[in-house]
Amino acid sequence: MTKMVKPLILITNDDGISSPGIRVLIRQMNRLGDVVVVAPDSPQSGMSHAITISDSLRCEPIFMDSGPQREFSCSGTPADCIKIGVHEILEKKPDMIVSGINHGSNASVNVLYSGTMAAAIEGALQGVPSIGFSLLDYSWDADFSEAENYVYKIASMVLKKGMPNGVCLNVNIPKISAKRYKGIRVCRQTIGKWMEKFDKRMDPNGKSYYWMTGEFKDMDGSDETDIWALNKNYVTVVPVQFDLTSHKSIIDINKILEL
Repeated sequence: MTKMVKPLILITNDDGISSPGIRVLIRQMNRLGDVVVVAPDSPQSGMSHAITISDSLRCEPIFMDSGPQREFSCSGTPADCIKIGVHEILEKKPDMIVSGINHGSNASVNVLYSGTMAAAIEGALQGVPSIGFSLLDYSWDADFSEAENYVYKIASMVLKKGMPNGVCLNVNIPKISAKRYKGIRVCRQTIGKWMEKFDKRMDPNGKSYYWMTGEFKDMDGSDETDIWALNKNYVTVVPVQFDLTSHKSIIDINKILEL
């Protein structure tokens, strides 16, 4: 009899290979296929799509817990992890790439700063169906139990049906009890921005340093956005593309430049 070949799934995150979120993601992906983990050896939150070009990369086998998955701890960023995973660690191209589960929101413009989503976007660049998962709880001790069913459901459907070329999914899951979830909603990214503030302090040597803080401002207000849907207790799915061209502005820019 022909042995059934399981899908090959590559996993990474930006909170580090030891974070609780990635352990939950590994457990759910083990239900779907053969799992290989290539994740940062330390937290890489806010690294966006940074890659390592001025230093060497180290990627060592590691044994975090029992399970059929193979795991590698990488000295680089989440985007580095996908690159080295696809081109060096894996024997063949993965069937799916999943990143997370992130501790905290990656809704709206947070997608621009997120290492979790950078890994998913890198996966799309590699031509692999990719998903970034986030739970709206920044605590290291976050409870992922209610989110697991949605992670499994969305990942299994992507494995089964595939993804459009050049697109990955940004999935955000509210921090609520199971009975309050209203389901899954595909929507667009909220137009908003962070109103940054800097807390200026002095070190013992009299030199100034800064801690950045801020407050998110929703500048949208539409019921078609991820922030609106999250506030209404939906799991949000935003299709994200790596083509940053403002196609609708090409004609206007030609006019401005008198071309």
